[in-house]
Amino acid sequence: MNTQSITRSRSGRLITAFALAVTLVTGAVVASTSASAAAALTVAQALSAQDGRTATVTGYIIGQPTATNTVITSGYTADTAIAIADTAGETSTGRMLYVQVTAPYRSAFGLLTNPGLRGALVTATGTLTAYFSHGGLKDPTAMTLGGTTPSPTPTASPTPTGGPYDSTYYASAIGKTGSSLRGALHSIIKVQTKLTYDQVWEALKDTDQDPANPNNVILLYSGRSQSKATNGGAVDDWNREHVWAKSHGDFGTATGPGTDVHHLRPEDVTVNSARGSKDFDNGGSAVAQCPGCYTDADSFEPRNAVKGDVARMIMYMAIRYEGDDGWPNLEMNNSVANGTTPYLGRLSVLLAWHQLDPPDAFEKRRNQVIYDQWQGNRNPFIDHPEWATAIWG
Repeated sequence: MNTQSITRSRSGRLITAFALAVTLVTGAVVASTSASAAAALTVAQALSAQDGRTATVTGYIIGQPTATNTVITSGYTADTAIAIADTAGETSTGRMLYVQVTAPYRSAFGLLTNPGLRGALVTATGTLTAYFSHGGLKDPTAMTLGGTTPSPTPTASPTPTGGPYDSTYYASAIGKTGSSLRGALHSIIKVQTKLTYDQVWEALKDTDQDPANPNNVILLYSGRSQSKATNGGAVDDWNREHVWAKSHGDFGTATGPGTDVHHLRPEDVTVNSARGSKDFDNGGSAVAQCPGCYTDADSFEPRNAVKGDVARMIMYMAIRYEGDDGWPNLEMNNSVANGTTPYLGRLSVLLAWHQLDPPDAFEKRRNQVIYDQWQGNRNPFIDHPEWATAIWG
């Protein structure tokens, strides 16, 4: 059979899970009536985490990963890895989790030995960490066929959380909802140190530092670790991406929303240009140098691991800039044709991304660094994710 590389499609649908699960116990395969997936993450959630913790993930077997952006679906060459996704027909590697298959599990789960497993539902427990320089699950401690069918659509609001700033920084907002909460948060976060556009360069080298390499920053959409020294405007440099596109309200790069590092991030020059001033939505064609990103004529979709980050930055901007300090009143809406108006969409998609991709360690650290070292204000939707629902429903 010919080797086939995965290409983009959105036509995948969930299929019926195996009725009989096969559980691997102490190296032997035995039958069981179902696979335990009580606390299993979806693949999207696992891709968003990647924080080194142990987790159980359920997904459909798509094929064998052979490189960062390549998964083969026939002509398998080894039993050492499988790629899984939330839908059996997924074709985007950006939506797949690469699962290491170690020796005890290869006879039962390796695709070279078991090519018929393609399309089967599998549940695996292991460490959420990069594999093939891609979102992965390594060193499995359990692998079973079957599990609860994953649902990529969030069905529950984030659980209310407490935090160390509730009795101080957020004291006037605690217990409020709706417009009262919105007003309280605006009054809190608008008190900030304002940076110049030149200062943003240095701020981003601090806020977006690669935890594994202090000489690098992590590019927001691309996910690439790149030298801090390569900032600029040339091809393959990184520059300053306005997540709330500065043309949406025409605020430019003057001190104010144009220099607020809560929504400014490092990004590859070419990818920044591909995003341009588009609104956010699902769909489109793959973006070069940005695995898992898609774009069309009027919208941009970031990779799964930062969808929630993007949503929370947009929410911050909508609350911080209410039109009472000389800057436009920024608002989210459900349009992807906002032009130069002070609106950004699509609200319904951003709220879904917020729930699907909760704040991770990198995002939380970034929020803290901005508060401690640069602006003295915080993004409340990182500290209290449930406030998004309390304001926008």
